[in-house]
Parts: sequence; structure tokens; C-alpha cells
Amino acid sequence: MPVIYAVGINMKSGKAAWTIKYSLLNSTYFIAFCTIHAYAAVYLLAHGFTNTQVGILLALANISSAVSQPLVAALIDKPGPLTNRGFIIFSVLAIMAGSGLLMLVNENKVIIFIVYALIYMIQFTYQPVMTALCFEYQNRGADIMYGLSRGLGSAGFAVTSMLIGGVVEKRGVFVLLIVNVFAMAASLVAILLFPKLSEEAGNRDAKGGNIGGVEDGAKDGARKENANKDAAQSSLRDFAKLYPAYALFLIAVVCFFFAHNMINDFMIQIIRGLGGAERELGRANFLQAILELPVMAMIGVILKKISAKKLLLISGVAFLIKIVILIFAKDMTAMYISQSFQLFAYALFIPAAAYYVSETMKQHDQVKGQAFITTAITVGGIFSNFISGRILDSLGVKAMLITGTAVCALGVVIAFMALGRKKS
Repeated sequence: MPVIYAVGINMKSGKAAWTIKYSLLNSTYFIAFCTIHAYAAVYLLAHGFTNTQVGILLALANISSAVSQPLVAALIDKPGPLTNRGFIIFSVLAIMAGSGLLMLVNENKVIIFIVYALIYMIQFTYQPVMTALCFEYQNRGADIMYGLSRGLGSAGFAVTSMLIGGVVEKRGVFVLLIVNVFAMAASLVAILLFPKLSEEAGNRDAKGGNIGGVEDGAKDGARKENANKDAAQSSLRDFAKLYPAYALFLIAVVCFFFAHNMINDFMIQIIRGLGGAERELGRANFLQAILELPVMAMIGVILKKISAKKLLLISGVAFLIKIVILIFAKDMTAMYISQSFQLFAYALFIPAAAYYVSETMKQHDQVKGQAFITTAITVGGIFSNFISGRILDSLGVKAMLITGTAVCALGVVIAFMALGRKKS
């Protein structure tokens, strides 16, 4: 069997050890994600950007990540030096460097625009790679509880948001960069705890090969020939032909996250319209994120009762209810009620989508499958960013929310068309 290289760790570590390592990776990622994504509008508005400019910056960052995600996934899927682990290490170091640069630049809006967009893009780009990393190491024998680990990531986001909202209100947005750098440093430690797979083992296990067995030359040649044949079907067009229900569902995902990103990216403006500020923003983000933990932790049990397809449909309806409530909101109580639907929306969607890809796609397509989900999420954000900022500046919060509701409702219809059938 191929040798696996590690420092003080081997693949025989128990479930608790592997889950702790992957949970640390998720938690530190989402702590940083909170400071850059959840507080993006807060940071940028504090540096003199308008809502429209914020929307343009986030849209360009999302466009960049929408392009980079499948490209990175395709490179990782091919035999070669680039691995899930290696790309995560690169991403963490790049984000740390960018955050450090932003600490030194306080008034140059052009530099802030470029660097912030790059950080935002890189964070989105390596999110599906972390999911693929989990399934890659699971395939090598690592016993990782994905749902619990991902839920603890949401808990990290929740606690960070609760604590940092009041601090930002008192101390200013510089603290967001400080927290981001420390979180990325901890992320670097977390990913280095994962053993480095040998090149042969990594290519075979993560990219479609046989796991842990020894084959003779004829079988190995046949396997490579089949892998190459399958790889030829993994362009975007051929991918859609191979998985048509999944491809249609991606359109629904764009619609869901048009509404979801509209709320998250401009939540500070929605909250200010309801009489709140950064402290209330922290509480609202805490509520929605902490509710993700029990659902994600119990996803294995839930999936035994309800299929991943049905969970994705339930989540789509919940995304719709969440934004409809905000149209009629009069105070922060309604905001908190809306955020509580995160329990059935995002909290169900993320693990259900990961398992749906894992269950329905060939192994060598799974990295791309995870990446296309994240790309669809990102594309939803692109349209949301371009449109929401302009509507907000010209027509106000309610018009923005009505637009988001219409788009999300369309997504629910498409999702039922894609996944509602028995054979999808």
C-alpha cells in the first residue's frame, strides 16, 4: 500500500481525533469568514464606500470566485502536485497577507477595494475544497463526523459575531482585521495537522483511483482508461448531461442565494432601518449561526429519516419564508424571527448538498460537484450584489427585499422541478 506521510499523526487516529482536527479547520475558517463576509458592508461603509460601491466590490469578488472555484477543482482532480490540502495552505497564507496589508492602508480606497475583493474571493474559493478534503480523507479511512464539524464551524461564526459586534461598535472596524489574521493563523495550524498523502495515494484516492488495494498491470491500465473516459465528460456541458437534475437544481441554488446574500450582505442596512446597529447585527448573526449547529451535528440521523433531496427542498422553502418575514418587519423582533429560519434554510442546505453530491456522483466528479454548488451560491451573490446595492440606494430596503422574495420564489419552483421527481 502507498505510504502516507505525516508528522506525529497517522490515518489510524480515532473518530474523535479526526473530527477535532476537521472541526478546528471549520471553526477557524468561519471565524475569519464572519469578519470578512458578514461584516463586509460594515467595514466598507466605514471606509467611505456607498451601498452601490459595496455591491460592485462584492459582485466582482463573487465573479472571480465563481470562475476560480471550478478551475481550482479541475486542477485538483487532475493528477499532479496540487491537492486539497496544498490549496488550503496557500489560501490561508494569502488571506493573512492581504489582511496585514489592509491594516497598513486606511485611506486609499483603490487599494482597499482590490485587496478586500481578493480576500473575499479567496475565502469563497477554498470553501468547497475544505468539503472535498473531508471526503478525501474519509475515503482513506479517516473517521470524520462531517455534520458535527461543519456545525461547529457555524458555532465559531456565531460566537465571533456575537462578541465582535459590540467591539466594532466601540473600537471601530480595524478589529475585524486583527481577528481575521489570528483566525487564519489557527487555520494554518489546523490544516498542517492533516497528514500529507503520498502523491500516488492522493491521486488515486482523491481523484478517482482505487483505495488501498494493489492491482495488476492490466487492471490498473483499465482503471486509468475508464478514469480518462469519465474525465472527458466532466466539462460543464457534459457534466450537465451526466447529471441533469443536479444541473437544473444549480439554477435554483442561484435563486436561493440571491435572497440569502441580499440579507447577509446588507443586513446592517436592514437592521438600521429597524432601529438597530452593529450590536444588533452581531446578535442577529449569532442567532442564525448558532441554530445551524444542532441541525448540522444531527445531519447523519436526519438523513436516515429524510433523503438529501427532500432536505434541499425544505431548505428552499425556508429561504423563502425567511425573506418574506423581513418585508413586513417593524422591529428587531421580526428580524430575529426571520433569522431563526436559518435552522431549516442554510443549516439544512449545506450538509444536505454535500451529501447529495457524495451520494449521486462518481468519486472523481465529487470535487467538481461540490465546487459547482459553491459556484452557484457565488453566482447568486453576484446578481444580488449588483442589484441590491443599486435598489437600496435608489428605492430603499423594502423594494430590495421584495425583489429578493420574487427571485427566491422562482428558485423554489425550479427546485421542485429538479428534485421533486422520484428519479432525479
